Amino acid sequence: MKVHLRERISKKTGRVTLYLEIYKGHKKNVNGSIEHIRDYEYLDYYLYLNPKSGVEKQHNKENKAAAEAVKAQKILEIQNGIYGFANTHRLNANFIDYFQKLTDERMRSSGNHGNWKSTLKHLKSYAGEKVTFKDVTIEFLEGLRQFLLYKVVVGENKGLSTNAALSYFNKVKAALNQAFEEKIINDNPAKRVKGIQPEETKREYLTLEEIKSLMSTECRYDVLKRAFLFSCFSGLRWSDIEKLTWREVKKLEGNYRIEFIQKKTKGVEYLDIHIEAVKYLGERDNDLEKVFKGLKYSSYMNVALTQWMVKAKITKPITFHCARHSYATYLLSKGVDIYTVCKLLGHKELKTTQIYTKVIDKKKLEAINVFDEIFS
Repeated sequence: MKVHLRERISKKTGRVTLYLEIYKGHKKNVNGSIEHIRDYEYLDYYLYLNPKSGVEKQHNKENKAAAEAVKAQKILEIQNGIYGFANTHRLNANFIDYFQKLTDERMRSSGNHGNWKSTLKHLKSYAGEKVTFKDVTIEFLEGLRQFLLYKVVVGENKGLSTNAALSYFNKVKAALNQAFEEKIINDNPAKRVKGIQPEETKREYLTLEEIKSLMSTECRYDVLKRAFLFSCFSGLRWSDIEKLTWREVKKLEGNYRIEFIQKKTKGVEYLDIHIEAVKYLGERDNDLEKVFKGLKYSSYMNVALTQWMVKAKITKPITFHCARHSYATYLLSKGVDIYTVCKLLGHKELKTTQIYTKVIDKKKLEAINVFDEIFS
């Protein structure tokens, strides 16, 4: 990016017109030829072509100085990121280091931090240890998308699932969105890159009988058992359960309510909970204390959850999030309308809740049961 002060003789007035030529670089056109990119800005200053008097010479001197000042201001504005160009120093900064910083900031976010950490690993495998912001182009992101979908190898020569690739790709786009907000970049290529379409997955859930079996089965960590069963009867996510404090647990006219800020959506939620869920909260403590002390996202907690399922003779691949699935599925199976379930789950959009209707679809069951009349 360069700015030049240029002069042009006006055929109409015979005077010299002053203007700025802003050179923005070059690109190849459709024919493969180099095409230079320039902008022009005409100034309100002119010079006498052949100054004859002292007044005209002084006029030329002052106008030339004023035009030079405008040029200097334009250069400063460009360096400060005005007119769509970010600071050159920032553009040359390492995007990998920036992504590492964002990952470290999410250290307290348990599972979310793990996703960012995995994304960073795959990003480095694709691009190496150093990629400047100006090198993160549409082509770079399209290449990353293909890399995540088809070239990453995990486990026993297996690739990433579509949804895992989607999650990692979205983390990179989120980092670029933040860089745009922080004015590190003034053009966000993530906005113009096609995303990865999610793949519909089977949502495992527990039946009421299986939940009852878990209630009567011992778990290695009591806090894990209480938290999981609380999720089964409240639908609260792991991230909101892990950070839940006693201040957020309210008793109103004999009923209990959780008033909290949902970690995923940042929205304020008011969740009424059943007395069965209250049982798993334990004895009330100081308002600032966590309800489920000692609950942490870790490999040993995950192992303990699996062992607990085995003891209860449950063979499904159950994760903590399946408790939330179980809550939603049970409500729908008992005829609770989908709008109410949507509100209880804290979903922003109804289409998110509609996924659960595929698990329990009473209309399909009623449709095939019409044949009962033939055999009755």
